[in-house]
Amino acid sequence: MDTSDNKGLWAKLIIALIIIYLLITIGLGIYWSSPPPTWSVERTVEQDAAALGKRPAVGFATTSTLIRLTETLLNKPGGYISNDVMPPGVWLDNIANWEFGVLVQIRDMSRALRKDIARSQSTSREDPDLATAEPQLHFDNKSFMFPSTESEYERGIRYLEAYQRRLLDDDASNAQFYARADNLRNWLADVETRLGSLSQKLSASVGKEQINVDLAGDAAARQSTSAPQEMRLKTPYLEIDDVFFEARGASYALLHMLKAIEIDFKDILEKKNAMVSLRQIVRELESTQQPVMSPVILNGSGFGIFANHSLVMANYISRANAAIIDLRRLLEQG
Repeated sequence: MDTSDNKGLWAKLIIALIIIYLLITIGLGIYWSSPPPTWSVERTVEQDAAALGKRPAVGFATTSTLIRLTETLLNKPGGYISNDVMPPGVWLDNIANWEFGVLVQIRDMSRALRKDIARSQSTSREDPDLATAEPQLHFDNKSFMFPSTESEYERGIRYLEAYQRRLLDDDASNAQFYARADNLRNWLADVETRLGSLSQKLSASVGKEQINVDLAGDAAARQSTSAPQEMRLKTPYLEIDDVFFEARGASYALLHMLKAIEIDFKDILEKKNAMVSLRQIVRELESTQQPVMSPVILNGSGFGIFANHSLVMANYISRANAAIIDLRRLLEQG
């Protein structure tokens, strides 16, 4: 066999290997891009408490769900993808944005636990485990190594688990979770602003003219730089699917967190006759998790021929946000 034949064989072999590599990475990419399914919060809480040989205490459900959400980010198909630098992970921006939506809700709850829910008053000492867990979960979400994002989040999980175990101790001076109406209102206020922002970005997929209302309601209000009286808001075309999947991830995390809130804040919610309101919020968020029957996120006009997935998602999130506003008002009543 002469040299030219050898070169031809090597060229064919290299091309075949490249094709096989691409097929494998594309297959993995499709598999990794599927968000994990929802789970039964009530059943998981019972299993976690049974594993520790205890009955769930107040706050156990919320902490358990927070831990489970963080573990889901790290252990779902493909693992944590946002910091990947190799194919197929580096190509999968949709699932990376889904992860970010979940992560924001994890961070907000970890901050609420540290700042409000685990403290009896503003001058009381913060829980030492939560004081370490919260900054760990705020670590750079795209760090590949030295240290990696995964290692820092795993460390945050360990401190959350330590707090969770202390919740079940009989020592009254140990970890606490104060299921009070004001603590729930404070966290819901953060949720409200997050969902409001996502709703606006989703609605801007088709572009809209908006009057500037930044200073409305306060004649003495000022802002650092002037802004036009009318603005055109439009999410860039290449970011439409990113916003959609971020909203989908945020909704996924919230619906689980709210189911845990229903368990831990049961007495407060029943006293305020607000349990139905909470369940309606969960119902709206569950609708955001319906399967997407299109291979791409469509961006048709508002009343056009083609669907606009962003507007459908904005509808569910806006309704959930309106219900959250009503729930906060109920919790303010005596």
